[in-house]
Order: sequence, then C-alpha cells, then structure tokens
Amino acid sequence: MYQPPAFRETDVATQQAFIAAHPLGLLISGGAAGLLANPIPFMLYPGEGRFGTLRAHLSRANAQWQALAEAPAALVVFQGAEHYITPSWYPQKAVDGKVVPTWNYAMVQARGTARVVEDAGWLLANVAALTDRHEGGRPQPWAVSDAPDAFIAGQLKGIVGIEIEISGLEGKFKASQNRAEADRAGVAAGLAAEASPEAAAMRELVKARGGV
Repeated sequence: MYQPPAFRETDVATQQAFIAAHPLGLLISGGAAGLLANPIPFMLYPGEGRFGTLRAHLSRANAQWQALAEAPAALVVFQGAEHYITPSWYPQKAVDGKVVPTWNYAMVQARGTARVVEDAGWLLANVAALTDRHEGGRPQPWAVSDAPDAFIAGQLKGIVGIEIEISGLEGKFKASQNRAEADRAGVAAGLAAEASPEAAAMRELVKARGGV
C-alpha cells in the first residue's frame, strides 16, 4: 500500500483495534484462475502471534478456500471511514486557487499465510465466537445453541474455516493531515454541514488525526 508518512499508522494496538471495530474484511488471494476477492467477517485474536491471528469461514461452495489451499498467501483489507473532500472547503482556494479534490479514508491491511480448516469442532467454536461478538450487545442476543444441534451440524458441513496468522500489518489513516491548519478546519466544517453518518465519521477522524 502506498504510504505517505503523514498518513501512516504503525502502532499495532491501534491497527488491531481498527480491525476489531471494522471486522468485515476483503479477503484477497491468487490461484490458477487468477485473483479472488470476497468480503468476509473476521474474528481477530490479538494475542496469538506477533500481530495477531484472523479466523473466519467461507461457504464450501466458494472456490477461494480451494485456491488458498494451493496458494495460501493472503491479503485482508479492512476499510473504515471514507469521504470525498471537495477543494471548496479549503480557505486556500480563495488565496491562489491551487487546490484539487481528494478522498479521505482509513484502512488497515493484514498479510499472512492462510490455513484451511475443516474440523467441525474448530468451525463450531469460530462460528460461536463470531456470533457472540456481534449478538452480545443486543437486547435478546441469539446464540448458536438456540438452534437444534442437528441443524447446526448440517450447517457446519457447508462451510470451511480459514486461519491467518498475521505476518504484516499496514495502517493508513488519510484525514487531511497534509493540509494547513486552516484547510483542516475547513474540511471539518464542511463535513459537519453534510449531516450524514459517513461525513460525521470522517469529521471525527479529521479532528483526531489533524489536530482540529
């Protein structure tokens, strides 16, 4: 990933927290048929390995797991806040007009070697952990144990596990840090006027990263 110094995030704990907050990762790998990419919800185990370990599952009908069994190098991209930035928000525009549009975004990329897992016990534990992670805060959380055992056993036969011990992490938080203070303030004000969840998320990132 192209990494201008102003946008680079190297703190592992920050990168891991970002993955936990944005668990739907784009799993990218190669194989005989070329590049493959699928959005997959991941569970991160931060204490396993230098950078942590990712676990997920794919449908058995998804050919990517077979490709990973043959060519296990994997890249997983986790995307956070993103928003178009118009040059009209920069006070510098009125000074000399030397401004152009850009796009702000936050992203973490994880690399590693994938291991394909077909063990039913492993799959059940992973599905249960993933479910508990996303159901835990709901008023009436659903649990895997709420469904009949025979039904769950049949469902597990239709999936394949993927485990990736992360060998490298890259974080990029592009939030107008390369602009002058007045322009960063202009971006924050412009995003506030947009009144959308996406704009609000990017405004918070601009404020946190740009010192606005």
